[in-house]
Amino acid sequence: MYRTLRGAAVVLLFWNATAAEPPALSLANVYRDNVELEAYWVSEKLDGIRARWDGEALYSRQGNRFNAPAAFVEGFPTVALDGELWMGHGTFERLSSIVRRQPKSEDAWRGVRYMVFDLPEHAGTFDQRLARLRKLLGAAETSRIGLVEQFRVADETELMAMLDQIVASGGEGLMLRKGDSYYRRGRSNDLLKLKVYQDAEAVVVAHLPGRGKYTGMLGSLLVEMPDGRRFRLGTGFSDEMRRRPPPVGTTVTYKHYGKTSNGIPRFASFLRIRPET
Repeated sequence: MYRTLRGAAVVLLFWNATAAEPPALSLANVYRDNVELEAYWVSEKLDGIRARWDGEALYSRQGNRFNAPAAFVEGFPTVALDGELWMGHGTFERLSSIVRRQPKSEDAWRGVRYMVFDLPEHAGTFDQRLARLRKLLGAAETSRIGLVEQFRVADETELMAMLDQIVASGGEGLMLRKGDSYYRRGRSNDLLKLKVYQDAEAVVVAHLPGRGKYTGMLGSLLVEMPDGRRFRLGTGFSDEMRRRPPPVGTTVTYKHYGKTSNGIPRFASFLRIRPET
């Protein structure tokens, strides 16, 4: 049955967007021990949708323009911003549906906020960018945009206690930004992420049929990692997604707990479809 619905699933993955060059975004490495924590600012890792504001419109990681209502972005600063569209803990799927919805709905977007964490075209360090953001967003005449709270921790014990607190409240982890670093494209230790599990992305290459109670539905996805290794992703799906699985070619995000000696993720579980696909 799920095979006949794949066309419908494809439609749901895209919104009426204007394609552009992917924005030059900073990306995070995974937090490791022995980091000089006094050099970093710490914030909650929001489970939202990454969005770059260019002063006029919001764009995804892949350069697609979000079809946000004019009323949503009214009052936003005219400078470039880096942040996430967010609705609160546990709302990712609803948020993803809203930003793809056609026609756009002002009512639905009223529950969305643009949470800013960086000022990508500012020439200063993150310490300086943060100071500028506090002034800039403190003067913004709209509640639809806000600044992600940045704080300091004394040591790793305090950092891990903060991680436990965030996870207990429904969050997924922490981000660490080095105070004396400049904004730069790509991954570096200037930006780190800390979670109770790791996540990664892979491309769907095949649907493997289910058995037993999943007969006629998806059993697992055969996915391919960027290095070419393939593995089966069989958990983390709702029954509805097993009926309407992500189409072949879709990029999905999964969580895992380290890798085997063969480089295959341990205890991998599906998290979500990457909305910028």
